[in-house]
Amino acid sequence: MSRTSAWRLSIALLVILTLTAATWMPAPAQQSINAEPPDHVVKLVFIHHSTGENWLTDGYGDLGRALGENNYFVSDTNYGWGPDAIGDRTDIPNWTEWFASANTPTYMDALFRESGQHASYTRTLSDPGGENEIIIFKSCFPNSALEGNPNDPPGTYEELSVSGAKYVYNSILPYFASRPDKLFIVITAPPLSDSTHAKNARAFNNWLLNDWLSENNYTLNNVAVFDFYNILTGPEAHHRINGEWVEHAPGHRNTLAYPSGDDHPNERGSQKATEEFVPLLNYFYHRWEDSGTASAPPSGPAVGAATEAPIPPEVASGAQTTVGVIDDFEGAPPAHTSGWEGYFQDNTDTQLTCRADSSTAHAGSASLQFQFDAQANTWATCGFYFDTTQNWSAGQGLSFYLRADRAGLSFDVSMYGGSPGGRSTYVYHAQTPTGSDANWVLVQIPWSQIQRAEWEENAGAPFNPAEVTGFSIGLSAPESARAAGTIWLDDLSLLGTEPVAQPSAPTESTPPEESGGGGFNCGGATLVPFALIGFAFFRKRPKMDA
Repeated sequence: MSRTSAWRLSIALLVILTLTAATWMPAPAQQSINAEPPDHVVKLVFIHHSTGENWLTDGYGDLGRALGENNYFVSDTNYGWGPDAIGDRTDIPNWTEWFASANTPTYMDALFRESGQHASYTRTLSDPGGENEIIIFKSCFPNSALEGNPNDPPGTYEELSVSGAKYVYNSILPYFASRPDKLFIVITAPPLSDSTHAKNARAFNNWLLNDWLSENNYTLNNVAVFDFYNILTGPEAHHRINGEWVEHAPGHRNTLAYPSGDDHPNERGSQKATEEFVPLLNYFYHRWEDSGTASAPPSGPAVGAATEAPIPPEVASGAQTTVGVIDDFEGAPPAHTSGWEGYFQDNTDTQLTCRADSSTAHAGSASLQFQFDAQANTWATCGFYFDTTQNWSAGQGLSFYLRADRAGLSFDVSMYGGSPGGRSTYVYHAQTPTGSDANWVLVQIPWSQIQRAEWEENAGAPFNPAEVTGFSIGLSAPESARAAGTIWLDDLSLLGTEPVAQPSAPTESTPPEESGGGGFNCGGATLVPFALIGFAFFRKRPKMDA
């Protein structure tokens, strides 16, 4: 057989094998897609600046009109909007101020209630009343100038870099988890014509679309990403519904393919974005609505990192309304207690500090310091215990601010129930979150995540907040190694929407005391609606949006 004949035979066999394989390989399971408009009017608000304004405007991007034709009552924000003119600040580093700061409840209340127009688009629908259900937000094209490298991991503070942008989106995710009754749509920042940082922008937006939620073990359907960046990089680039599939087809370039004389996308690019986004939004809406959370009340976060122990939900201050102060460490201890007390296992080489610390505080002048160096295979706690059973059922869970000497430090949050003479232990296992070594981090734990300790009978049983006899933060040291570290806790409160009535706190306090079994009086139990008075280390950046 000649070399040519052998080559032809090989090609023929390859074709036969390929066709044969196609007859037995299972077809991929089809994705259920509902891209029809909602069957009722849904309120939506869009946070944007000039690119978003162009996108909404009749005769330019036509998005506002198209959304109205799909049964969305559209409102929007722009420069100068809202409390503290928060509408001025829509760069990526600013999203922590919107969604993860002490002012978040104020900003969100205004955003949810917004029903005005700040761009020129047709609105033919009548306002159905109530709050906005869908929150769409985007940064403008200067935010595609991300410094660093394409594969940089999340950083520890907000800045205009790949690491800093990942930090921001990880930091705001817990707020979204706390509001399953709202649908949050991230619109990626549009591309620049300059290619200097184009690879970084492409890599970050791919991470946002493909990895952001999965890396955080996020399981709710109330967060979605639309890759506005990608579809503006070329005619062949898409993010759309294609039959029964969600198609994300990258372009062959990483820069703006639809210029208007500057880096604002032109009419053709903006209208392409409208054509692809609106059916996707319908799909995102039905997926969220069908999940059953659309009508759910605000709840505790459902987010944690993929580590051996679950990491408590983390944001900067203010992710959810937090009321019912248990102890802010500014006065007397919780009423009907002997103050905070440190305990550790008897006859062990353990050192423990459980006291008020005036050197650091989230707000005010002091916080609780829990410092430990525990012998292997032992335990230590820092907490308080009531002499009468308390009813905390008006709250949805616990809320407190936390700092630590390092991230990844294992600790337990324990609630004690039953009766003062027969306490039962309920535990939430956690680790100090990323960023808590530098910033105060808000931790929110719904009652449902606090369960009967595994070493007691009825392990895994739910905690009953109507029968509270105490609270502690503690740890169990590994069997073969000591456990050492420092955790600070401040503004311990009930998580909920109404203040919780408690007995008045004592008017005098006694000095703090360090020991393995002593107590101290620090902190305040003046139980009034909790008002956050500062936010944790938000770093303001120059305005970059356009």
